[in-house]
Amino acid sequence: MAHDVNHSGYNCIPISMKKIRLIPLSLLFFASLGAQADLSPEEIIERFAAMETEFRELWQQYTYTQKIVFQVLDDRGEVKEQREMWVEVYFTKDGQRKTRTLNDRGRLRSVRVSQEDIDDAIHRQPFVLTTDQLPHYKVEYRGEEQVDELYTYVFDIEPRRLEKGKRYFEGRIWVDDLDFQIVRSVGKVVPDYRDNKFPKFETLRQQVDGEYWFPVWTEADDVLRFGRGRSVRVRELITYDNFRKFEVNTSIRYEPIEGQEPEPEPEQDEAPKP
Repeated sequence: MAHDVNHSGYNCIPISMKKIRLIPLSLLFFASLGAQADLSPEEIIERFAAMETEFRELWQQYTYTQKIVFQVLDDRGEVKEQREMWVEVYFTKDGQRKTRTLNDRGRLRSVRVSQEDIDDAIHRQPFVLTTDQLPHYKVEYRGEEQVDELYTYVFDIEPRRLEKGKRYFEGRIWVDDLDFQIVRSVGKVVPDYRDNKFPKFETLRQQVDGEYWFPVWTEADDVLRFGRGRSVRVRELITYDNFRKFEVNTSIRYEPIEGQEPEPEPEQDEAPKP
């Protein structure tokens, strides 16, 4: 969020990351132990990046809606400013995937919601680490951890180099040890700019189609620090709903919203110039 020149992570998890499998939990436990013992960190990285690549391709075939809430909090943690957006990812009659804003209400006065904030919320905060992106990141294995009912591998992620005009994820990811997909991520999109700072966020995924893990919930609760000692506490909440797969022989049609043009969908690593 940007500071207008003219004038720690949030841990409340409202959903449970559960998977439906017709396997006794005791067998899952021993299977997990075996998987952890047999695979090197490099093999785990290769496997989950391949699965994330598959998921990324599948993700592009789905429509869904997002509710994005930007808030400024006071010293007691109470909401004093709020902006809400409803965004829809849809397909046109000729099969093109587009994004549009259904509703946008409220206003923040202490900080300005920048285009990078909106692009991050729609396109980058559901972080996906695919095989072709691996060379751009340092991936460090941190061990195993149980998250709810899942056994996961934990990795720290940071960009090898910050290239001008591109944006990256920096933080920690949790990878399911049986499906080899990211089920939780905590971090932020980098870099920050002089008058445009970005909060640390947490994203959780759930199985939507019984096989792949889709982002369903993201929250940030952080203090943004600008120049001259100015700081602003912000909260951001993103929820995903109405997942529908677009099939070749079917059509998902939506009537245009009066006065609303479809928004372009940028590449994951690209962002508008600050």
